[in-house]
Amino acid sequence: MPKDNKVKKEKKHFFRDFKAELKKVIWPTPKQLINNTIAVITIVLITAAVVFALDFVFENMNKYGIKKLLKAINKKKTQKEKMQTKKMQKTLKITAKQKMEQKTIQQKQKIKK
Repeated sequence: MPKDNKVKKEKKHFFRDFKAELKKVIWPTPKQLINNTIAVITIVLITAAVVFALDFVFENMNKYGIKKLLKAINKKKTQKEKMQTKKMQKTLKITAKQKMEQKTIQQKQKIKK
């Protein structure tokens, strides 16, 4: 029984303190409440609009920009590969010509001997 009384006193004490603390609170006037509510809703809507706009921009950049970049990179790669093959073909032609010239020079030297 003593514990039950102690628990009841603690509950009464808690609610009494709770009520006393609520009396100390400075509650906003209805006008302040409306102004603060409007401010919060406005800020939330502005933030939502900014996030939506950024999301839209980045999504489209990702969708179209990356595809264009990949196409450009692939074009550059193919152009570089074409250039490299042309250079290789030129060098092969040059070396083939040089070899032919060397053979003709050697044949002329053999004929002279």
